[in-house]
Amino acid sequence: MYDFAYHKPVSLDDAAKQISGAENRLLAGGMSLIPSLKLRLNRYAALVDLGAVPELKGIRRDGNVLVIGAMTPHAEVAASAVVKLALPAMAALAEGIGDPLVRNRGTLGGSIANADPAADYPAAVVGLGATIVTNRRSIKADDFFTGVFETALAREEIVMAVRFPIPQCAAYTKLRQAASRFAIVGVFAAQTVDGIRIAVTGAAPSVFRFSKAEVALSLHFEPAALDGIQLDAEGLNSDIHASNLYRAHAVVELTKRAVAAALP
Repeated sequence: MYDFAYHKPVSLDDAAKQISGAENRLLAGGMSLIPSLKLRLNRYAALVDLGAVPELKGIRRDGNVLVIGAMTPHAEVAASAVVKLALPAMAALAEGIGDPLVRNRGTLGGSIANADPAADYPAAVVGLGATIVTNRRSIKADDFFTGVFETALAREEIVMAVRFPIPQCAAYTKLRQAASRFAIVGVFAAQTVDGIRIAVTGAAPSVFRFSKAEVALSLHFEPAALDGIQLDAEGLNSDIHASNLYRAHAVVELTKRAVAAALP
C-alpha cells in the first residue's frame, strides 16, 4: 500500500472541500477500495472518510418512498423494521450481500458509486426506478450506471441518499458466486404504479433492464408470461464462473423465479 493522507470530515460541507483535490478519493465502507490499495492497484494523495458525516446515514419512509442514506451499512438495511415492512425485497437483497464483515462495513452509497458489474444494489436501484440524490443534483436510476465501474457521478460529487419508490410487489433472486456471494446473475423484478421493471446484474458489463420480459409481464405478471422469451447472449459476460450463453439462459429463469417470489 502506498502512503496517503487521511481525512475524516464531520459535515457534508467539509467533505466536499476535502475531496476537491485532484488526487483525493472518497472512502465509504472501503470493501473494494481498501483491497485495491493494499494490492497497489490504485494510488491516491488522500482518502476522505465519510463515516462521520451524519447527513449521509439513516433510513426513513417518506410517503410512498423509502429513503436510505448513502452511508447506511447493508446489515442495517437488512435488519431495519422500516425496510422489512415497506420493501421486504430490499431487506432480503441486503442480507444476501457478502459475509458479515462486508454487510457491517459496506454501504449502499459505496456500492452504487463503485458500480461493480456483479453487485446487488444496482439491480434494486434500476429495478425500482430509484433516484440517487447527491450534494449537487438528483439522478434517475436509468441514467446513473454508465459502464464497467462507471457512473454519471462527477469526480467531486457525493451520493447523499437513494430514494426508492415503494412498489406494489417486488423480489430479488440471484445465482451467487459461492466464495464472494457476488451475483453471477441477479434479477430484481418489480410491479410498480408506472409499470413493470426488470433489472439484471452480474450478466453484463453493467446493470441493464430486460425489456422483452417487461413487455411480456406487463400483459400478465406471472412466470408463465415469460415462456418462449429469450435473451441474446451477445455482449454478456463470459468468464470462469459462467459463459455468456449460460448467463442468457439464467437471466430468463431467474426472472421467472423473481416474479413468482414477488407475487402475493
